[in-house]
Amino acid sequence: MAGKGKGGNTVAAVTAIAEPIAEQLGLRLWDVRFVKEGANWYLRIFIDKEGGVGIDDCVAMSHALDKPLDEADPIEQSYCLEVSSPGIDRELTRPAHFDAYIGSPVVVRLIRPLETGERELHCTLDSHDAGSFTVTLDDGRTLVIERKEASWVRLDDSDAI
Repeated sequence: MAGKGKGGNTVAAVTAIAEPIAEQLGLRLWDVRFVKEGANWYLRIFIDKEGGVGIDDCVAMSHALDKPLDEADPIEQSYCLEVSSPGIDRELTRPAHFDAYIGSPVVVRLIRPLETGERELHCTLDSHDAGSFTVTLDDGRTLVIERKEASWVRLDDSDAI
């Protein structure tokens, strides 16, 4: 797909287009990412629904997005559209994600290690606010982590395997 670009925030523009489409299909829009890998740009749409997402959901969302994205033309360069599930080890990026998984096991990857040398924490998500979140480590320690200090926060799927 190619676009001429209209300025503004690409992810916000695509989210505004994709969210109502996902709802019409009985899906939740989990996340939208626009990333460059090598020479190529990828528009990644992550969808979810109760009971999990199947290939048919991804195909339906992809087809439903084609025409509205072409008409709105929010992306300047050529890109590949990918629609998928966020997976079992889904990354928590939005406040609603953190809300939904309070009390759940998570893995936090820190940008810089703690004084103890720990950089990847397996813990339980206790709470969050706009700039930070609180976790309890397996040894009982409670930490408040600034979001800007975490590379990512994902559901801990180690028990699911």
